[in-house]
Amino acid sequence: MEDRGGHSPSMIRMWRVYRTAKEMCLDRGYDVSREDCDISLAEFAHKCQREDGDPERTRLHFSCQPSPAMLQKYAQLPTAKDPDPQPAIGTMWVEFNGDENVGLKQLRDYITHLGSGSFYSGIMICTKPMTGMGLKLLRSAPHIEEGPKGGVEVFVEQDLLVNITKHELVPKHVLLSQEEKKQLLQRYRLKETQLPRIQVTDPVAKYLGLRRGQVVKIIRKSETAGRYASYRWAI
Repeated sequence: MEDRGGHSPSMIRMWRVYRTAKEMCLDRGYDVSREDCDISLAEFAHKCQREDGDPERTRLHFSCQPSPAMLQKYAQLPTAKDPDPQPAIGTMWVEFNGDENVGLKQLRDYITHLGSGSFYSGIMICTKPMTGMGLKLLRSAPHIEEGPKGGVEVFVEQDLLVNITKHELVPKHVLLSQEEKKQLLQRYRLKETQLPRIQVTDPVAKYLGLRRGQVVKIIRKSETAGRYASYRWAI
């Protein structure tokens, strides 16, 4: 059990959120060290504690780059027009926003920061759900000319207090590369629309950052077969 060391509830809460955010990036395939995911409460408090004992969220922002394995996963299939396509992934900026209400202004500022920093995508972690107008802008973020090519994701701190993929009832999800997806469909003589589906808003799909059109392999335990796999098409 981690020694709480007299730290405030808000510090302990933020520590849990931060570790889950790091684990989420690692699980997606970004180049994140295991040590960052396992940071102790004492180390975390030293990193971001204010004089009043609460966490200073602006000290927690971080960027992460895709690992070689992730670049391979997101490599697009060559075409006649584009025989050497670039991977559809890049550097991501993760920001912890401490504002009581996050709406148009905060999201516009964030998108501007992503653009000026040449980040491919971004994750904003808020204390409370974003306003309706903010969500409307969020949905159009990938189409904003100065916005990040990979879009913006928003999480509420409450959703990251625990890593849902560690729950014993949640099976392992593995994203297929475009080549693996192609081979799967050829093997079973299927169209992707014939596969069972998973909503990109599904908690595990959101955790893994699944995009529409991707296919994920779900590995479950079986008393008879040991393990068995099924596949889902993200919509």
